[in-house]
Amino acid sequence: MTTGYILIAAILILGGVIATVGDRIGTRVGKARLSLFNLRPKKTAVLVTIFTGGLISASTLAILFAADEGLRKGVFELEDIQKDLRNKREQLKTAEIQKSQVENQLNQARKDQAQAQQDLQEINKSLQAVNAKQRITQAQLNRTISQQAKTQAQLQGTQSRLGEVVVQYQKSIAELQSLYNQREILQAAVEQLKTERQRLYTEAKKAIDEAKTAIEKRDQKIAQLDQLIQNRNLEIKKREQVIATRESRLQELEKQQEYLEQEVARLEKYYQSYRDLRLGKLALVRGQVIASGVVRVTQPAAARQVVIQILQEANRTANIQLAEPGTTTGNTELLRLTQDKVEQLIKQIDDGREYVVRIFSAGNYVRGEKQIEFFADASRNLLVFSTDQVLATTSADMKTMTSYQLRQRIDLLISASQFRARNAGIVETVQIDGTFLRFFNQLQQFEQPVEIKAIAAADTYTAGPLRVKLVAIYNGQVIFST
Repeated sequence: MTTGYILIAAILILGGVIATVGDRIGTRVGKARLSLFNLRPKKTAVLVTIFTGGLISASTLAILFAADEGLRKGVFELEDIQKDLRNKREQLKTAEIQKSQVENQLNQARKDQAQAQQDLQEINKSLQAVNAKQRITQAQLNRTISQQAKTQAQLQGTQSRLGEVVVQYQKSIAELQSLYNQREILQAAVEQLKTERQRLYTEAKKAIDEAKTAIEKRDQKIAQLDQLIQNRNLEIKKREQVIATRESRLQELEKQQEYLEQEVARLEKYYQSYRDLRLGKLALVRGQVIASGVVRVTQPAAARQVVIQILQEANRTANIQLAEPGTTTGNTELLRLTQDKVEQLIKQIDDGREYVVRIFSAGNYVRGEKQIEFFADASRNLLVFSTDQVLATTSADMKTMTSYQLRQRIDLLISASQFRARNAGIVETVQIDGTFLRFFNQLQQFEQPVEIKAIAAADTYTAGPLRVKLVAIYNGQVIFST
């Protein structure tokens, strides 16, 4: 009983799910005004709804056949069962005929026995009446007794055969009753299937009528939207004329801007040359990473040795950077070390977890400096960006943009990615994964508005570096990337 309830619930839920999906599909087909087999969109939506109804019926039958083996056999093996029933009936008739024949033989044997008993009584009377003829009648009596024994033997054989026939008859009756029970169960299942089929047909017809009404209403709304779109297109054409006029003016301003930027770049070169002449060649800038490393200290006693190695590496790098051209790089103690800085850094990394240790320049230093200030930073080496995680997003349309504007837009996208990386604790510069020039040329040749995303090319930890992959997306699909 519980299995039947579960089966009915599963059929109802599956029918509801398929009907909902069919309605959603019909709705989207109606909205998108799709056409299958050169049919009108309205008829295409009706065709999708009919297909959904057929899918409901097919899934219902599939669940019934899969859940009930007796029903499946009853539907597909009914003809074989009926044929077997007819054979059993014929065997039963044959057994009944044999039974009647045996009963006739039994009756005949009983008559013979009665006749023999009557003869015996007459002989007994004759024996009592005539004692003188005892010897003669004794022989006749013996013959009569032997004949009676034969008759009794025949009667016993007939009774044994009758018992076998009765047992066979009872088996045939039991098999026939079982077949009748199976037939009643199959007929009840068939009637239930017919009722279920009629109910599903009624529900499907009702759903189709409701879908038709909904589609007609949606067609009216679509017609209204088409009219609204036409009106807006007229307004857009007028605005495009105004924009075209402004774009011509904008192109002139862009040319002037490019000229001014070239002048600014030329002046910056002059200023850089002047500062280098006045202050000397700048070797280290404020915040520059002198040395870095990923460390994990499992024993607190080893923390001091790890810190000393990183500081020695930073001192070697500082000697190389601050050495005058043409001079031999020495091993002068350039970093201004204090015991407090060393102890503070040891306490940060001696807990057994993985850290990224960086040594930064505390100021701007030129070649020839004899001592420099520094500061150290230790941060957990954690997963900052996962593969394909979006870092920054922008858009581009070559119909309304120049190559210079496109380059500025991409540079801004890369700067935003680097800004996110620095905020997350990654000091290393951003590395563009793939060929940037090919990606830029493809953007210039694509004449549709696209969305440009900067995504992480691989899992990036605090130690860096951050490898960025640029992708161009049109209508939700990636069309090309670096």
